[in-house]
Amino acid sequence: MFDFNKETENVGGWLTKAEGLSLYNATIKIKSGNVVVEVGSWKGKSTICLGNGSKNRNKVKIFAIDPHIGSSEHQIMFGKVDTFEEFKQNINRAGIAEFVEPIRDTSENVAKNFNQKIEFAFIDGAHEYSFVRLDFRLWFPKIMNGGILAFHDSWHFIGPNLATAILLLTSSKIKNPRLVDTITYFEKVERNSMFDRLKNIGFVIYRTLFGIRGFLRL
Repeated sequence: MFDFNKETENVGGWLTKAEGLSLYNATIKIKSGNVVVEVGSWKGKSTICLGNGSKNRNKVKIFAIDPHIGSSEHQIMFGKVDTFEEFKQNINRAGIAEFVEPIRDTSENVAKNFNQKIEFAFIDGAHEYSFVRLDFRLWFPKIMNGGILAFHDSWHFIGPNLATAILLLTSSKIKNPRLVDTITYFEKVERNSMFDRLKNIGFVIYRTLFGIRGFLRL
C-alpha cells in the first residue's frame, strides 16, 4: 500500500494526502502500453504518487513535463528558481526513476510531437486561465477515449476553476466528473449523453458550493 506521508516526506509541493492517494489510485488502473502525462511537476510530490502507482502495478511510463523555472505564481513567491536537480533527486530517492521520464520543456513545445497513448493526464502548470485553457487544448485531443483528465487547484484558483467549469458546462466529450479535495477529474468520451451533461452541470454547482465552504474555512 502506498504511504503518502512517508513517500513524500520533505518533498516540497502543495498536494494533500487525499489528492496524492487519488493520483496513485488513478495510475494503478492504467493499462500496460498506455502512458501518463503530468504537466507541472515542481519538486516531484505528485510525480512520486504517479510513479508509485506505476511501480506497483503495470509499470507504465510517466512523462513529467516542466521547464523547472517555476510558474508566474512561483516566481512571485520565490523569485528566480531552478527545481530540476531537486526534482531528479527526489525521484531517485523515491525509487521510481525508471518509470519517470522528466522532460524539461514547456507543455506547448512537448505537445507538438507527442504521440504516445495517453490514458491519464494531470494538469498542474501555470494557473492563469489562458494557460490552463491552452493545456486543455494541447492535451485533451491526445487522450484516448475512456481516458482521464485531471486539474489541480480547480476550485480555489480562478484559472483552473473557470476553465474546468466552462468545459463541464459546454463540452460534449466529457463525463463522470469527481472532486478529490482540489483536483477535478473527468473522463473523455466520444460523445456524452444528455444525462451526462446534466450530471456535469450538477457537479459544477456542487463544486461551487464546496469551494465557498472551503474559502470560509481558510
